[in-house]
Amino acid sequence: MTEVIGVRFKSGGKQYYFNPNGVHVDVGEHVIIETAKGVEFAECVQSNFMVDEMELVSTLRPMLRVATKEDFLQVERNKEREKNAYKICQKKILEHGLEMKLVDVKYSFDGSKILFYFTADGRVDFRSLVKDLASVFRTRIELRQIGVRDEARMMGGLGVCGRPFCCSQFLEDFQPVSIKMAKTQSISLSPTKISGSCGRLMCCLKYEQEAYEDLLKKAPKLESLVKTPDGVGVINQVNLLREQCQVVLDKDPDEVHIYKNNDIEVIRSGKGKRPAGYEKPEKPEKPALQPRFQKESASAPEQKQPAEPPRKKKASPPRKNSSRPAPAKQGEEEKRPSGGQSRRRHRPHHRRGGETQQ
Repeated sequence: MTEVIGVRFKSGGKQYYFNPNGVHVDVGEHVIIETAKGVEFAECVQSNFMVDEMELVSTLRPMLRVATKEDFLQVERNKEREKNAYKICQKKILEHGLEMKLVDVKYSFDGSKILFYFTADGRVDFRSLVKDLASVFRTRIELRQIGVRDEARMMGGLGVCGRPFCCSQFLEDFQPVSIKMAKTQSISLSPTKISGSCGRLMCCLKYEQEAYEDLLKKAPKLESLVKTPDGVGVINQVNLLREQCQVVLDKDPDEVHIYKNNDIEVIRSGKGKRPAGYEKPEKPEKPALQPRFQKESASAPEQKQPAEPPRKKKASPPRKNSSRPAPAKQGEEEKRPSGGQSRRRHRPHHRRGGETQQ
């Protein structure tokens, strides 16, 4: 048996195990750990416990000591240096014109290495950037490209549920999530409703997936032919959590009835042809409606009205061909047939009401 402790290097990160070297460490205490990347500052999340040596994958690294006041001061100084390094790196990225987004900067505990985290759509050639940063800080520089889910974990924030991101609180590793989980849980497939702030499917779809899969094994399928206490019908909808289903009965197709899964008997699972003896009853044909005029004609005998004699048209008098010319309009000149001279034809002005002729 080997004594071990569980520690985390950042809040919500993965838990690692180290050898305490016989020192008792309580949960919440900070310790100095020797890792493959150097000396690091960590928090104890699981106190001393015994583990069988057969369960160990590799040799445990030792814990150097419990953190002191000087170690906490060193951590505070590193945070101030990280803010300054972030501004300098952001300025260098703009000078080189690189298409990358700087997310976070981390100093090692002893200050021997600076780690820059960034995101980008594709591969970025940052060799010239590393040289400039090394000349400024004069220490080991490392640039690491991360994904959008890792960015959300580092930055933190609030999800659509109103709580902090699960990945930044307690998730140690990202679980694979697929659109099939949303279909199994009967959740809306709208991307805005099932996607997180990172643009990927929400991690919480994985939480209840196993429970839904167990319920789905016991529940009947849609469009199944079942036998209920009220008769034979077809399943229209299934509620997995309540273990209920909606059935449309053959004898009453206009209404929907709800039954427990234990109260029905499955005759045919899913879609398909109905077995013998369970054919769907045919709907009775409604009598055809006759037009109203046919009913009246059938009830009352036809009565012929006497035809009216044709009306004679009045003869119009013949038109007389007059050789008199048509009167000219006002302002136009009328030609005289004899003398050849023309004169204007004036119409008398109408008197206005109230005027007197002098």
